[in-house]
Amino acid sequence: MKKVEKIIFLCVAVLSIASCGVQKQGTPPSRYNKDITRLSNQFGVRLTQADNLTLYQACSEWLGVKYRYGGNTKKGVDCSGFVSVIYRQVYSVSLERNTANMLIKNCFRIARNYLREGDLVFFRTSGSVKAGTPTHVGIYLKNGKFIHASTSKGVMVSSLSEPYYARSWLTGGRTKK
Repeated sequence: MKKVEKIIFLCVAVLSIASCGVQKQGTPPSRYNKDITRLSNQFGVRLTQADNLTLYQACSEWLGVKYRYGGNTKKGVDCSGFVSVIYRQVYSVSLERNTANMLIKNCFRIARNYLREGDLVFFRTSGSVKAGTPTHVGIYLKNGKFIHASTSKGVMVSSLSEPYYARSWLTGGRTKK
């Protein structure tokens, strides 16, 4: 009996010591869950704690801001101005202010199927510029969605699969940070 008691005691002691380093993963505060739900609804994608919620929160404050060529404030913003402001705020990275220079000087080109949250997406929306030169830029979110400053609707979320953007797609860009 003493041998069995010693074994039981050792097992309980080992389990007690092993459990000391384990912290229970509680659910995040309900406000945090509400923020994730709100952002998911705003952007039309299912967000989790693994996503860059700082990026989504910063972008959500710009949704609906009207388009203004050369603008970079909430009174009006163009595509490269919007991307520059968000990158400075979220990643503490300064980007070129011109879409073409942003691609040339700040990014490595990446294929569409390698896009990650926060990558840039470049389009050639004007036929009057040299082939391969981007005229529009946005920030990739996830699930084929990106946020950008549209000339017609201001800052909004669009899908890469929309015919207009599928037709004018140029490349993805990952910043050199």
